[in-house]
Amino acid sequence: MRTIKYSLWGLFVVLSGLWLLAEPSAFNAKGFFAVRNTMVQYSGLIAMGCMSVAMILALRPRWPEKWFGGLDKMYRLHKWLGIAGLCFGVIHWLWAKGPKWAVGWGLLERPQRGPRPMLDNAVEAAFSSLRGVAEGIGEWAFYAAALLIVLALVKRFPYRAFFKTHRILAVTYLVLAFHAVVLVKFSYWTSPLGIVLAVLLAGGVWSALVVLTRRVGADRKVAGTITALHYYADVRVLEITVEIPQGWPGHKAGQFAFAMSDPSEGAHPYTIASAWDEDDRRVTFIVKELGDHTRRLRQTLAVGQKVTVEGPYGCFTFEDECPRQIWVGGGIGITPFIARLQHLAATTGAQSPHIDLFHTTTDFDADAIARLTADAKAAGITLHVLVDSRDGRLNGDRIRQAVPDWQNASIWFCGPAGFGQALKADFAAQGLAVNTRFHQELFAMR
Repeated sequence: MRTIKYSLWGLFVVLSGLWLLAEPSAFNAKGFFAVRNTMVQYSGLIAMGCMSVAMILALRPRWPEKWFGGLDKMYRLHKWLGIAGLCFGVIHWLWAKGPKWAVGWGLLERPQRGPRPMLDNAVEAAFSSLRGVAEGIGEWAFYAAALLIVLALVKRFPYRAFFKTHRILAVTYLVLAFHAVVLVKFSYWTSPLGIVLAVLLAGGVWSALVVLTRRVGADRKVAGTITALHYYADVRVLEITVEIPQGWPGHKAGQFAFAMSDPSEGAHPYTIASAWDEDDRRVTFIVKELGDHTRRLRQTLAVGQKVTVEGPYGCFTFEDECPRQIWVGGGIGITPFIARLQHLAATTGAQSPHIDLFHTTTDFDADAIARLTADAKAAGITLHVLVDSRDGRLNGDRIRQAVPDWQNASIWFCGPAGFGQALKADFAAQGLAVNTRFHQELFAMR
């Protein structure tokens, strides 16, 4: 989370600093309309910077994933950049439109302007001739982008519709990029700010074109076939086994992939619940019925059906130097730990830290728990299963009582976000260095 915050605020600081270098008289603007012109430029610059980085992250690039700590963290930054872009876009719109409304209502007096000076620079003159067009289409693109971003933030908005409408944001971005190129103060382009802005816009435009041509993650997509389906009725979970004969590079336990069985629905992210075996070449997903799409899978999927798998992604891979590890899997959050159990069982003799796995769940399926118990025994780890109605809720005190040397451990958590944040705060209060020892997967892609 710190990396997400540093990245977001770092972008604000860098763009603001470069803007001040390009506009050193910003704080000396005299009169309301001079201030208005300055703020229109600043707010538009920050809005486009946020949207550009968000568009680049939408491509799921490989190079920053390790630095951010996984694609799940990159998508969280993508979300907050979208929110920040919307907020600064609204501010930009209010500065641009508000004074015009105030003049029309008689609250402000329009400043007297002389004739526009003749422009010697042909490029600047061309941009000036396009101002009216850029303002008009940019305003309507802003309205569309604002609506689409708000819809993306509404959890009740169906994923199928989100998948289709969210792609339209790439179109609105292209229009807003044209709007920015034409209307940004021309002198900025010869400053360091102009160079950075040009790079961001170029990256954003390229990303938008990749999105519109449906080439996101194309180099990570492979074809697979469903070979087995098993439904655990008591916990409403479907286990899906997919055979991938070629192309899959292998994965580490704890990583996830996007799987698509219906092009109209799009790809959904699922944690991989199996260790990779080059000779077997099968990948298992465990899917909880949490929404319309996941509830339909039991009826729509069939053995022999073709699927597309994209990945692997994520850095929730249990790699650290601690002599002890504590794993906490809440509900369907047990999935990455199952994969790790299988990996440890397959590499008996390999040195690994002493591990306690806590699985807390509201539902209980005897078959599923029996398989988890067998996997834990084969991997040589200590398993604690807690059913909420029977054992009460898991908290930091219960973990510390079960693991007396918890101070030497790292904690790996996957489950409800609120539960994870509560555990993290609890252990931080007890002195654990949670910034380096508490690992939480933020498995929310919207």
